[in-house]
Amino acid sequence: MKALIYHGPGRRAWEETPDPRLTEPTDAIVRVDAVTICGTDLHILKGDVPAVEPGRILGHEAVGTVMATGGAVTTVKQGDRVLVSCITACGRCRYCRTATYGQCLGGGGWILGHRIDGTQAEYVRVPFADTSTHALPEGVSSEAALMLADILPTSYEVGVLNGRVRPGDTVVVVGAGPIGLAAITTARLFTPSHIVAVDLAASRLEAAKRLGADVVVGAGDDPAAAVAELTHGLGADVAIEAVGVPDTFDLCTRLVRPGGHVANVGVHGAPVTLHLEDLWIRNLTITTGLVDTRSTPTLLDMVAAGRLDPAAFVTHRFDLHDMETAYQTFSNPAGTGALKVVLSRNTDD
Repeated sequence: MKALIYHGPGRRAWEETPDPRLTEPTDAIVRVDAVTICGTDLHILKGDVPAVEPGRILGHEAVGTVMATGGAVTTVKQGDRVLVSCITACGRCRYCRTATYGQCLGGGGWILGHRIDGTQAEYVRVPFADTSTHALPEGVSSEAALMLADILPTSYEVGVLNGRVRPGDTVVVVGAGPIGLAAITTARLFTPSHIVAVDLAASRLEAAKRLGADVVVGAGDDPAAAVAELTHGLGADVAIEAVGVPDTFDLCTRLVRPGGHVANVGVHGAPVTLHLEDLWIRNLTITTGLVDTRSTPTLLDMVAAGRLDPAAFVTHRFDLHDMETAYQTFSNPAGTGALKVVLSRNTDD
């Protein structure tokens, strides 16, 4: 098969590699029908995730068709159309029993495209298939479902739920890339009074307005002044960090009011200074997190019912074999306007 293989920082190639095989009775082999690229993949290519070794197939999000299952798999079968979650869950360990699947001790967690071969390929081996895939209802498109593999549950769980967004809150989302836009979309479920999007790119701020931001703050604007005006000087109730660089994390701590919440979602590749000399007196709650995907069934039900439209995040579409072009497009959002790209298998393949 063909797959996107990591060859060390800054080096990747769409090339031939052996087909995956069942290695455990809990495995499934899934034909990849649609796949996307994540900002985390770009972090890996920058060398920010040293656990990813050269030779690894990248990718942790996919929609596909089950081609084969191990003898212990009972909830999916050959021919089923499934969502492959970015988080793999053994279903048995202490963390899985509390739905904290991202911290799985039994061989799961974030492993696809990280510690084992991932989904940016023609086929993928999915461990613990019973608890790591989701059967897709009729009427849910592959593009919509694909957004539930990572960005929607990540933003909802690590941003909105960890940030304790409540009705009437003022919520600031720093970073209007795919994760930030998904945070805006899912924050709206809790009817905050204002959602403020902060980003340097005009195209992303336009997308933020389209997806529910009430106020946008761009290059040359003062986020603190905009938030102060909305909140009569109090500050935001919740600040969601969706970039992953020191300056944006620091900005979130300055935008939030005393007693507020800072929810860090961004993947950081460099140390961040925590100014406790200023923050200790402000009663802030700061949370971090890796998505658990415990919300995926709920989000999938909302999509099936027409309450969420995740396909709105998709801006560019490619054939599965156009992986290099898709990466070039996704990694240059300022020039291309890319939010999420989708690569789909040619129906004749």
